[in-house]
Amino acid sequence: MAKGYGRVPGMGGGMNMNMLKQAQKMQQDMLRVQQELQEKEYQAASGGGVVTATVSGKHELKALTIDPEAVDPEDVEMLQDMIVAAVNEAMRSAGADAASTMQSITGGLGLGGLGL
Repeated sequence: MAKGYGRVPGMGGGMNMNMLKQAQKMQQDMLRVQQELQEKEYQAASGGGVVTATVSGKHELKALTIDPEAVDPEDVEMLQDMIVAAVNEAMRSAGADAASTMQSITGGLGLGGLGL
């Protein structure tokens, strides 16, 4: 058998074809999952459910629902705070789901933040 058989030239001498195939598969899986995550929606509520925010996996606000009971012309500041809280919690949910999902694919290699 020839010396260096099964190795990819220029890959540090230690990466064999199987490792390269695994890396390519992981890259394909990451791209597929990133697309799926971007299409998902995340919802969170505040104020006991009177304000509900829905965001996409792209971290875009998709919907905002406000119960008429939450609208008090004398206390607009509270409504604003509830909106901010609901949107921020939905964004955190989207981010946590993306990080967790990518972690499961990369096996802890620290690649989960790529493109998200």
